[in-house]
Amino acid sequence: MRRLPLAARRAAAWAADYAYAVGRIAHSLVTREPRWARTPLRGAGVPVVLVPGVYESWRFLEPLAGRLHDAGHPVHVVHELGLNHADVRTGADVVARHLARLALPAVVLVAHSKGGLIGKQVMLDGVATAGVPGAPRVLGMVAVNTPFAGSSYARYLPVAAVRALSPAGVRSLGRQRAVDAAITSVYASWDPHIPGGSELPGARNVRVPVSGHFRILGDPRVQDTIAAAVADYAT
Repeated sequence: MRRLPLAARRAAAWAADYAYAVGRIAHSLVTREPRWARTPLRGAGVPVVLVPGVYESWRFLEPLAGRLHDAGHPVHVVHELGLNHADVRTGADVVARHLARLALPAVVLVAHSKGGLIGKQVMLDGVATAGVPGAPRVLGMVAVNTPFAGSSYARYLPVAAVRALSPAGVRSLGRQRAVDAAITSVYASWDPHIPGGSELPGARNVRVPVSGHFRILGDPRVQDTIAAAVADYAT
């Protein structure tokens, strides 16, 4: 059977990606949050804090969160982020305040897209406040399809929260390398939103054989990869 041309395969992947995103939005509108999203259950695994992408509620990450929950990780949701349309600095402050309220000895961040930039800023702030009582201790972060070098497409969109993810918008954060070794960047073989990819020099980079920006979160193989990376930070 003849294989479809690359352009056709990518068009199909793009359509599937948006179908997945619409499905997640619809699911969040017609179903209740799982109980553990409000009261995380205790588990033997390291606690996880979710950081969604731009204009995403945490429920975009729900399939992945469920996998981590089933693996024994208490999963914490930062409801105060809402749809995450504030700038990275503001988002990092929101997450840091949430971590301080949790008062856990250690956590791992699991982030999608822009959430990885917020997570990196939280980690950088943690380096600056190391040893300060009440400062959150982040063991590391698993970031999925994060535009660490920005997305060349972002500059063309007339939405400030998205334009901020252009290469120029993330350049300052990218120059700060102190925490990159504590980041695992998991990214699709082809991401229609981040044409330059999500490889982060100095980090652990894991390219997975899945296309798409959103539906990667629901792929069981990718979920297994992320769960293994989270567990690695606890050893």
